[in-house]
Amino acid sequence: MRRIYLDHAATTPLHPEVTAAMIPFLGERFGNPSSIYAEGREARKAVEGARAQVAEALGADPSEIVFTSGGTEADNLAIIGAVFACGREKAHVITTAVEHHAVLEPCHFLESIGHAVTYLPVDGSGIVDPDAVRKAITPATVLVSVMHANNEVGTVQPVEEIAAICREAGVYLHSDAVQAAGALEVNVDRLGVDMLSLSAHKLYGPKGAGCLYVRKGTRLKALLLGGGQERGMRSGTENVAGTVGFGAAMELAAREWRERSQRILPLRERLIDGILESIPYTRLNGDRERRLPNNVNVLFDFIEGEAICLKLDFQGIAASTGSACSSVSGEASHVLLALGIPPEKAHGSLRLTLGRENTAEDVDYVLETLPPIIEELRRMSPLYRP
Repeated sequence: MRRIYLDHAATTPLHPEVTAAMIPFLGERFGNPSSIYAEGREARKAVEGARAQVAEALGADPSEIVFTSGGTEADNLAIIGAVFACGREKAHVITTAVEHHAVLEPCHFLESIGHAVTYLPVDGSGIVDPDAVRKAITPATVLVSVMHANNEVGTVQPVEEIAAICREAGVYLHSDAVQAAGALEVNVDRLGVDMLSLSAHKLYGPKGAGCLYVRKGTRLKALLLGGGQERGMRSGTENVAGTVGFGAAMELAAREWRERSQRILPLRERLIDGILESIPYTRLNGDRERRLPNNVNVLFDFIEGEAICLKLDFQGIAASTGSACSSVSGEASHVLLALGIPPEKAHGSLRLTLGRENTAEDVDYVLETLPPIIEELRRMSPLYRP
């Protein structure tokens, strides 16, 4: 049976050029970058080469890139590190109700030790009002964290407007750009951010690699202590192969993001229109225009998304109900709840996220396969009354 992968928001396959870049560092080039002899120098050169690739893709200086194990660690370092560095007994952080758990959980931790956090609401499309950010800032505010694009519904936030507000108030702005990189232009100066999180495996790079961009002058306290790697900001022997793969993936993303997005966008529109036109009692989640070019998140009344995903899997289609990082909890998506969707309806969501290898034939197959699955599940639902 042919397989169609439509969960690129969860993870992406390695790009062949990324694999080729990594292979030597999984074998004969095994040196520790902290060693002073030839093998170590070779590894250090590779790490610094990747740092330059990531920096160039972001419009940053290489010294502003801190390599991490991925987006979650980068988010934790940005949020907890900024608060710990400010030296206040009770600092204030502002974020949104639709952030990834890698942002929300560090905020909950800060609350547990006496700091204050404001969780701003979003509108029905998932967009936060920049003026709400302005009104929420207090003299105690240290950091604002607003994601670039949402991992579940694909909504793109007005980061540049929020950045101007934060600059005016003298407050740091962090943005989780894990989903945006590779799909949108991610330039730190145009966005105006002080910190920005990335993860390699969302843009055809390896799992276990990512970074935090930290603008020069931003005060940050390290969370991982030990050997002092990454200029003291992230101790631990570097993941050389993963870092090299991340650098290669970022270089490709910077070169190809526009072409990738322009190719995928018509497929997204075809998929959205086809689902909404062929299946009744269905709605699109997130903003139709301010949206990642590969994201389709739809809600089907009367049934549960998990059952839809299992049925699709049997037909050779890989899809999800939302964030792969929290899908095991069984709870309704906090993102959909924040959009004002009732819990009983939020369970009926399906997320289809396209990638570089998907084709119009893949979309056609989904549009042929999905309607009978929805009809079958609705016939079994006690809530469905056609």
